[in-house]
Amino acid sequence: MELGLKNKVAVVGASSKGLGRAIAHGLAEEGATVVVCARNAEPLEVTAAEIRKNTSSEVMSIPADVSNPHDVENLIQASIERFGGIDILVNNAGGPRAGRFDDLDVTDYQDAVNLNLMSTINLTRAVVPSMRARGGGRIINLTSVSVKQPVEGLMLSNMARTGVIGFAKTLATELAPENILINNVCPGIIFTDRIQQLATIRAEEAGITFDEAIENMTQNIPLGRIGNPQEFANLVVFLASERASYITGTTIQVDGGMIKGLL
Repeated sequence: MELGLKNKVAVVGASSKGLGRAIAHGLAEEGATVVVCARNAEPLEVTAAEIRKNTSSEVMSIPADVSNPHDVENLIQASIERFGGIDILVNNAGGPRAGRFDDLDVTDYQDAVNLNLMSTINLTRAVVPSMRARGGGRIINLTSVSVKQPVEGLMLSNMARTGVIGFAKTLATELAPENILINNVCPGIIFTDRIQQLATIRAEEAGITFDEAIENMTQNIPLGRIGNPQEFANLVVFLASERASYITGTTIQVDGGMIKGLL
C-alpha cells in the first residue's frame, strides 16, 4: 500500500528513543522528511544519524524541551524555515512521575499538566497555521491506555492525559473542514524505558524480581506478551498518511487486547 508520505514534513516529539524514535524511523522509511526533537542533543543526533543511514529521507535534529513554550516556538520556526512548512505533528512527551494521591503535591500536578497537556496544546497551536497554508495536515497525540482505564499508581498520567483527549476531540471537530485530522493513539504495555522504570518500581514495592514484575504485566494481555515500539509506530504512521483520510477524532489503543472496555 502506498501511504502517500513521500516528501511530507513531520515533526516528532521525544524522538531520541522509545516510541518517538520508532515513529520517526517509520515515517522516514515511507519517504517523509522528519524533524526529531528531545531534550538531550547527543542521543538525539545518534538517532537522527541512524535514521539517515537506514533510509533515504532527510532528517533534522533539534534539541527541545516540549514542556517549554520557548523551545516549542523555536522548534516549529526552525522546521518551517528549513522545509517550508509542516504536514504532520506527532505530539509525544515523557510520562510524569508515578505516584498515588498521598505521594504528590501541587507542583507535581502542575508539572504533569505542562509536560503532557500544555506541550500538546502549544505544539498544536504552533503548527496549525502552517497546516492551514498547506491545505491540511495530520496531528497524532500519544497518550496512554490510562485514558480508557486508569492505571493504579499513575495518578498524574491518568489526570493529564485525559485532558489531551478532550482537547483533541474538540479540536478535531473544529479543524475537520480544513482537512486537518487529529487522532490519539494509546500505548498499552510496550517495551520502552518507561515500562522498564515502572517494572522496577513495582518489583521494589512487591519484593519481587524485575523479570517477575514484567511477567506480571503480561497476565492481563490476551496476546500474552509485551508489545514492541515498531508495532505501535505502524499505526501512527498509517494515521499520518493519505490512506487515513477519513479518520479523525478517534482514540485507538495498541495494547494486545488488554483494555476490556467496549469504547
